[in-house]
Amino acid sequence: MGFKCGIVGLPNVGKSTLFNALTQSAAAQAANYPFCTIEPNVGDVPVPDPRLEALAAIAKSAQIVPTRLTFVDIAGLVRGASKGEGLGNQFLAHIREVDAIAYVLRCFEDSDVVHVEGRVDPIADAETIETELMLADLESLERRVPILEKKIRGQDKEAKQTLALLERALVLLRDGKPARLAAVSEDEQAAFKSLGLLTSKPVLYVCNVDEASAAAGNLHSARVEALAQAEGAGCIVISAKIEAELAELPPEERKTYLAELGLKEPGLNRLIREGYKLLGLITYFTAGPKEARAWTVTQGTRAPQAAGVIHTDFEKGFIRAETIAYDDYVALSGEAGARDAGKLRLEGKDYVVKDGDVLHFRFAN
Repeated sequence: MGFKCGIVGLPNVGKSTLFNALTQSAAAQAANYPFCTIEPNVGDVPVPDPRLEALAAIAKSAQIVPTRLTFVDIAGLVRGASKGEGLGNQFLAHIREVDAIAYVLRCFEDSDVVHVEGRVDPIADAETIETELMLADLESLERRVPILEKKIRGQDKEAKQTLALLERALVLLRDGKPARLAAVSEDEQAAFKSLGLLTSKPVLYVCNVDEASAAAGNLHSARVEALAQAEGAGCIVISAKIEAELAELPPEERKTYLAELGLKEPGLNRLIREGYKLLGLITYFTAGPKEARAWTVTQGTRAPQAAGVIHTDFEKGFIRAETIAYDDYVALSGEAGARDAGKLRLEGKDYVVKDGDVLHFRFAN
């Protein structure tokens, strides 16, 4: 598994251009007018990880299989979307299905590209998006209160717990604050997630800057970075135009182009890393003659559950995990070298998987 990231923004901020570049497809129409994206476009992309190629070379793997990230490009929101303005609730529903939301914010000046509200102000744009999502959540929750109260009168204990969580979110939303700020214990996380609140999802601010600002950002992106820091949200600076140009170049020419612009890597790599960090995700590997493969799990996942990502039978019949740290695997030229050096460990059911672990699971049929 990777993760599913919804891309939202006001019209004409470069959202669909960025989506097209990231997925190297023309699935979304990138046009200089609102609502050109009528249906949410979905793009599945491999997660770039240079460690995977190194493992494949050592294990002499016939195939390399990266983990994958799904981008969902959702049509441009406008003020009043929660009340059906533009294409409104049709798109808000698609946001409920993603793990995190990337707010694409216009941080560039261009008189040829019309802003839907006639100005360039990424903070105001972020507030417009957040407000519409909060209003949609508020409406959704207020509709559910009388239904839950009726169930509680019928002695429904689960409804009582749900209503308590719902009211906690309502206090925030009525105060103009997103539901993700609610104090929710670990035991309540699953129930809180089941409320399906748009503003409970982690947010990644994507500052779409002009080409000259791609390396260091600009005054607009600096304001967004300050906002993200204050909120504990993720933030990256990216030029959708550069990403679009990169997508059209052969792989061997991309490095040269990036170097000319003073960039070390494509924006996609940074977007994925920031997304993983935001969601607390890590990568472990399996490597052998058949394939070298990357797998994504949540930080804190124990070995049996990590095995279950490969196949449910692996989790049910889990015996142990033969574990080698990535650095040891590379330094000692693979499994045999790591075993000889005492760096191959046998870990049991309580082992918490670490980022970069190279694992081989033993399980009973």
